[in-house]
Amino acid sequence: MKSFRRQSLSDQTAMFLRERVRSGLWDAKLPGVVRLCAEMNVSQTTMREALQKLEEEGLITSGGQCRSRKVAGSGTRGGRRSLRVGILLHDSRPKDQAKATPLKPGPELLSLQNALEAAGHSVFFTRKSQVDLGHDARRIALHIGETPADAWVIVAGSLGVLEWFTQQSTPCIALYGRSGGLPLARAGPDKVPAMTTATRQLIELGHRRIVLITLASRRKPVPGRVELAFLSELAAHDIPTGEYNIPDWIETPEGFSALLSSLFRHTPPTAVIIAETPRLIAATHFFARHGIAVPQQVSLVCTDYDDSLAWCHPAVAHITWTPELIVRRIVRWVATVRLGRTDRETILYPALFVPGGSIGPAPNG
Repeated sequence: MKSFRRQSLSDQTAMFLRERVRSGLWDAKLPGVVRLCAEMNVSQTTMREALQKLEEEGLITSGGQCRSRKVAGSGTRGGRRSLRVGILLHDSRPKDQAKATPLKPGPELLSLQNALEAAGHSVFFTRKSQVDLGHDARRIALHIGETPADAWVIVAGSLGVLEWFTQQSTPCIALYGRSGGLPLARAGPDKVPAMTTATRQLIELGHRRIVLITLASRRKPVPGRVELAFLSELAAHDIPTGEYNIPDWIETPEGFSALLSSLFRHTPPTAVIIAETPRLIAATHFFARHGIAVPQQVSLVCTDYDDSLAWCHPAVAHITWTPELIVRRIVRWVATVRLGRTDRETILYPALFVPGGSIGPAPNG
């Protein structure tokens, strides 16, 4: 049995500094040692040991005697220019999480971060998400101005947010999101055929009250391609469509719970399609608390997949794709930006609907 190794104070300090560097909290330079010591309440010896660790990892570089250390990414590595890549997330942090704590990206974005750093770039996630900033271009502009980057990856951006980025001089690529024919690069799965298949299978099982719960960025100002495919399939089977099928809601845990309560109060849906795994988990918790059985009373489909769903039994019906292809695409796009070239191509990868035990025949009545 391996012995437990307690982290030293310098290791803990290095971990804290590492998160701050990667979150983009500091611009080109770090604060001085004295200021950092006062902020973190550690000795100068501990702080210098921690900073040395980050220098060895290539996250920061020494500015020379009596000069502040610099965030890596503005120089060159291996004779090639290293870019500072910023990632603007969509979802906000949980309410109980300290605002100074960096946003927590999912596995796919961590994989992207690792791939970009392996290619010699420095990567950071913004301290605030699009939801935190209310999808407001003015507020996003102010926040982005505090954390400049050589290239931006916009995760699930709304049409308005992506439109603002296309008007800036810094190159950007949309990861998912609503590009709507805008002149920018985009990468993601093509969910339209998978959504059509999922909706059709639910209809064939007798479902007519089907609700798609998705993000405001996908609903406004008009529904996106995937949402239109859902509505079109309903209409093709003579099922009336309207706000009931793609409801508006406030994108908070409380808002999501309020939406579900409203949906199941009078004319409950017999099938619910939910965008993204965290909200699917929240929905299953809601159903358990209210004694709503899946799939006997309501069928459930997730438009995404992550490894946590592998522990569900029976399996959850979902839409899946190969995230590695998207990661490689973004790494290639950043390499193109590094060479000073323009790449505004939209590349969508195939997505597949995978049925599971969370869907079944529509209940009677």
